Amino acid sequence: MIKVLGSSWALLLGVLLLMIGNGLQGTLLGLRGEIEGFSTFEISLVMSGYFLGFLGGSRLAPEMIRRVGHVRVFAALASFISAALILFPVVADPWVWIGLRIIVGFCFSGVYVTSESWLNNSASNETRGQALSAYMIVQMLGLVAAQAILTLGDPSGFVLFIIPSVLVSIAFAPILLSAQPMPAFGRTQPLSIARLYRISPLGCVGMFLVGGIYSALLGMASVYGVKAGLSVPEISTFIGAMFVGGLLLQYPIGWLSDRMDRRHLIFGAAVIGALGALAGLAMGGVLPALVVASAVIGGMTNPLYALLIAHTNDFIEHEDMAAASGGLIFLNGMGAVAGPLITGWIMGQLGPGGFFVFIAALMGALAAYAAWRMTRRPAPDTDHTGAYAHVMAASSPVAVELAQEVFQDGLDEAAEERNH
Repeated sequence: MIKVLGSSWALLLGVLLLMIGNGLQGTLLGLRGEIEGFSTFEISLVMSGYFLGFLGGSRLAPEMIRRVGHVRVFAALASFISAALILFPVVADPWVWIGLRIIVGFCFSGVYVTSESWLNNSASNETRGQALSAYMIVQMLGLVAAQAILTLGDPSGFVLFIIPSVLVSIAFAPILLSAQPMPAFGRTQPLSIARLYRISPLGCVGMFLVGGIYSALLGMASVYGVKAGLSVPEISTFIGAMFVGGLLLQYPIGWLSDRMDRRHLIFGAAVIGALGALAGLAMGGVLPALVVASAVIGGMTNPLYALLIAHTNDFIEHEDMAAASGGLIFLNGMGAVAGPLITGWIMGQLGPGGFFVFIAALMGALAAYAAWRMTRRPAPDTDHTGAYAHVMAASSPVAVELAQEVFQDGLDEAAEERNH
């Protein structure tokens, strides 16, 4: 890990600042939208805009990088993000905010593609897994820190919008001024969704459902907090607990993943996530209970994303793994676009508790589908499966490909051990 930090500290520092800025603006917009008098559905449209832009960026950014290079794309997207963050409080109109969120989502997706390409380029076969773990930890810490910063200002003012703009601008300095070489960026022809579904039905359905869950958590948790009558510090604590849970539980779930049928673990995590959501629904606005429920839901959602990637890899040929990442990201992105929209509609019908109803429904659907898939074909031998790789939900295709390389490294190591 020391070797990884020594070679990638500039990138990781930049990513930390980026995640603070991104996490802060996501929560802040939910609060400010309520202050500006936006309806719950209007706010859900704003939140979905980010994931729509992110989905588009994940598909178009690689081509932009191939055409003009990493540095130019990086600098241009940074400028757009910084400008958009400043414009949110200037023009308090939901349709303008939707457009700005699409731009921000598109640009952040391109930024992640670029930074993750650098990470992959700087990692060797021996350090790839550690590099991915360090990257995930930095992402989570940035999102947690963002919630703490939220309590330092007034959501109705300008300062909290200026802070993420400044952080995003500063984030690019250590990356662009480092001596890291520009990574090569190849072209991968993605698998069709139909073929990917035939290879791994649970992987496809699960990625779609987890996309909806994660985007609802990221986009609508602050709206739930306002509707439930929580103060800004309480909302900050509530949302921060999601990411702390995701960080703490990623590793024990990953350890179990390499030692048992992953479908059992996917089923168990989804059931626990559903129970956590039902507990949050039952406890209403009681903060300690909400914090525990939030940590449980977040602690299940992020590992589920990585579990589904590993499960898909169990049934796919090595040469198709990179191609599969595009399909998995697309399915996750489609679910992420729909998540806030459906959550906003349900909250409009049922009140703030609709937030937990949506999460419980999707977690329950994932558990039921995983249970059914366990009856359709036998589990692969755990001695012939690769390693679980720590990767955060809503990652770019590059991070997913990096996780798949870690998976293959685990297969190779296991094969060598059996041969000896």
